[in-house]
Amino acid sequence: MSKKWLLSLSFAVLVFVMVACGDEDETAEDNNETEEPEMEEPAEQPEMPEPDLEGVPDVVAEVNGEEIPRDEFEATYQGQFQQAMMQAQMSGQEIDQDQLKEQVAESMIGTELLVQEADNAGFDASEEEMDETLDELIEMNQLESREEFMSAMEQQGMGEEEVMDQVELQVKLDKLITSEAGDTEPTEEEVEEFYEQFAAQQEEMGGAEGEEVEVPSFDELKPELEQELRNQKEGEASQVLVENLREEADVTNHL
Repeated sequence: MSKKWLLSLSFAVLVFVMVACGDEDETAEDNNETEEPEMEEPAEQPEMPEPDLEGVPDVVAEVNGEEIPRDEFEATYQGQFQQAMMQAQMSGQEIDQDQLKEQVAESMIGTELLVQEADNAGFDASEEEMDETLDELIEMNQLESREEFMSAMEQQGMGEEEVMDQVELQVKLDKLITSEAGDTEPTEEEVEEFYEQFAAQQEEMGGAEGEEVEVPSFDELKPELEQELRNQKEGEASQVLVENLREEADVTNHL
């Protein structure tokens, strides 16, 4: 699990759309500068599925008396659905929406358990920590300023106050997961093994396509590999914590 995941999931979809639109605009400008080609019949595009939210109950789940309402589930599901669509277009596999809905519901239940645990443990978020987290989100999504970030989030239906509430919650959850994960610094041996796996995978993919792949050196990739290994360890700790919390929790999934 990558940190900053509360906001980054829905935002990743938005960034993809913004980049795609930018590419289309550049293509259109290039076409205007050249002679128009002969008109050809456009290829018939396959019909894209829509998010299937029929039958979703008003209360999707209850976690220790706290409800996960339909509107929150729908917003999360639509973001996940868009990501699944991107992957499906690349892989050619169809989306199993029933399975995806169940995964989203279970993920939201897990998040609620973590939120409750962070509150019970008394974790707080200072203004400095929130600003630092917001800066990381802005950099992660390759934006220039806080204003640009807030404008983009508003297009996703999130006002600034709601965004900052989510950032505050993210800081608390980061502290909770860090406390559970303990020392997540990877050893040199772990990083080297991870690099070898990555290099082998890249060469295999290139070989399958009949291309020679130039893999970046270990030193070039080392910082990214180290961060990914930290994220993996935090994700594993988070998953174990959710499983332990759920054993003691009163959870009802109405989906």
